[in-house]
Amino acid sequence: MKIWSDSFKDGAAIKPAYAFAQYDGAVHARLAGNRNPHLAWDDVPNGTQSLLLLCIDGDAPDDVRDANREGATIAPAVPRSDFFHWILADLPPRAGSIVAGRYADGVTARGKQQPHVGWNGADGVAVALRQGINDYTRWFAGDAAMAGDYYGYDGPCPPWNDARVHHYVFRLYALDVPALDLPARFDGRDAWAAVQGHILDETQLIATYTLNPLAGAA
Repeated sequence: MKIWSDSFKDGAAIKPAYAFAQYDGAVHARLAGNRNPHLAWDDVPNGTQSLLLLCIDGDAPDDVRDANREGATIAPAVPRSDFFHWILADLPPRAGSIVAGRYADGVTARGKQQPHVGWNGADGVAVALRQGINDYTRWFAGDAAMAGDYYGYDGPCPPWNDARVHHYVFRLYALDVPALDLPARFDGRDAWAAVQGHILDETQLIATYTLNPLAGAA
């Protein structure tokens, strides 16, 4: 199985059009296009009944007390963990691609309320895809203006004072079940637990992003 994107090259930086925030020299960062990128796939194995798509930033700092704080820098070597940016479940194998901007186009305060989204294939069959809540749900939990359930895709917004360039993994799983056993409200960790024992194949591509012009400097 293989996956590719017309929105970015594997291993290269993703554009601000597909990010939650972009660099701004005056105020460090400002909101960006936040469109989901184009993705396409092929060579899905026989027996695949559905696909699961995840977008994960594996470079999110565990300790966020210094995140976006004037006078502080998050060192590259501090402990990191996963931050889920997109969970799209029950995707039909015949879909073949996702159009850029189909599931996200702009930042929505308090999150997009789209747990179920329709998809119509070339054969005219309507399928209800399920989107999990991404980790902006917990990131903004204490922010009165932004708190809410963030369903679907919300793009990169690493701390502007992080000295590490972040890597965003778009990973696609071919599954032997037509629908995952998930609660009505689920996150990336729920989805990862649900696919165990059902994965026939997987593929991925990686984009990079930073809001720190000095990130990665020797």
